[in-house]
Order: sequence, then structure tokens, then C-alpha cells
Amino acid sequence: MSGKTLRIAGITRSFPGRGRTPPTLALQPTDIAVPPGEFVAILGPSGCGKSTLLRIVAGLDQPTAGQVLLGGQAVTGPGPDRGMVFQSYTLFPWLTVERNIRYGLVERGLPEAEQRAIAARLIARTGLTGFENHWPRQLSGGMQQRCALARALANDPEILLLDEPFGALDHQTRELMQELLLEIWEDMSGPGAAGRRKTVLFVTHDIDEAVFLANRVLVMSARPGRIKADVPVPLPHPRDWTVKTTPGFAALKARLMAEIREEVRRAAAAAP
Repeated sequence: MSGKTLRIAGITRSFPGRGRTPPTLALQPTDIAVPPGEFVAILGPSGCGKSTLLRIVAGLDQPTAGQVLLGGQAVTGPGPDRGMVFQSYTLFPWLTVERNIRYGLVERGLPEAEQRAIAARLIARTGLTGFENHWPRQLSGGMQQRCALARALANDPEILLLDEPFGALDHQTRELMQELLLEIWEDMSGPGAAGRRKTVLFVTHDIDEAVFLANRVLVMSARPGRIKADVPVPLPHPRDWTVKTTPGFAALKARLMAEIREEVRRAAAAAP
């Protein structure tokens, strides 16, 4: 499969202290290689450095040591080769759905006809047809995140970075969004697909979500974070909600739950 390999090489992150407060080590030396088209979930307890690691890959934060390489080129800041979706609703409130999705295309100077064609395709794919001219305040949380996903995909990034994007949604909407994301990712290299599967890094603290979505789950330790387990998810594609009822899913969930419980207890014991 064509595309660029992501390499996280010796990344550490320490935040300076204030006054008498000592520096906080958020990430221990971290090494990860993600081949093109892989869907990787990063799972860990709260405060373990998952989001910090994702922000460094996005170029929104700088590591204390180490580097991120995409296709052999060092990542030094944000770029169109990486699209990010946050947990909070980050649509521009002064732009309609269609204009939000086109925002990056406008910045890149694409012809308007091409912008509109790309936006129309993604609006249809994310189930937003009929809401093109709505403002973000007129949308439900799930619809806002569908729009944010479409905006991230519009620039055709090499890597899609998702930081607990469904964490603020109710349970039913969250499951529907998981299925939508997985369908879009699976369809990218399916029959008649125009492109290729995106490389995905998906931060979550939800074990079911990680197993359902990912090909591989990286488990992080309690702070200071490190990769303590690299667990493949050999469940077949395409997947739908019924995979959650299978023995294979239950076995993976049990293994990851044991890993996470240990780290949650460590984090609780270290809390002041």
C-alpha cells in the first residue's frame, strides 16, 4: 500500500514547573512505528500523556527530546498531511457546515468548483445532506463531530489524528459515530474507492471503542506515560456492531482491561 510511514522516535515531554513546583514528566522515551493505512488506538488512563503524544504528532506541541518523522521528514509544526479531530466541538461558529468543510481547501487556494465537489462528497458520506447551510449552533453534538471529521478528511491528509472525538457524546450517538468512522476508513480502499485507507491514530480511554475500531492497540502506562503493551486486533473486516458479541472481541477486551486496571490503580496510588 502506498503512503508514508509514521515514526515516533525517542519522544519525551516534560512540562516546566512553576515556583517551587518541580517539572512534570508527561512522557517517557516513546518509540512507535505506524505503517501506511493502519488504524492504531492509543489506550490509557487519564493523564497518561495520550493527548500530549497526539498533539506532538499533529505539530501542535513540541517534544522535549526525540522527533516525529512522516515519510522520513521531520514534523516541526502543523501541516495538511495531518488532519485532527478534537473531543471538544471546534467548528468555526461563523461558518456554515459546507464552509467549515471547505475551510482548509480555501486556505490552500483550490478552485471553488473543486472545493464544492469535495465538500459535497463528504457531506453525503457523513450524512449531512440537507444541513449544508446550517450553522454549528443548529447542529447536535454528533452532527458537529461528523462535520469536523469531514473537514479533517477534506484536505486528504496522510494521517487522521483523533483525540477522544466521541467522548462528549451520549452512548447511542457514540456507537453510531464509531460505526461511521470505521465504514469510511474501510471504504477508502474498497471496490470503487478513489483513494487509500488513511493512517489513523485514535486516542481513547474506552476499551470497547479501541477494540472495535483498531487493527492494533497501544496501551500506555500511568504518568509518566510509556508504551507498555502493543496488542494486535485480528478481528476481520468489514466490522459491524455484532463483532462486539464474539468470543474474540471478549478475549481482547479482557486482556486490555487487565492492562488498564493495573495502570489506573498505579495512577490512583500516586495521586496526592
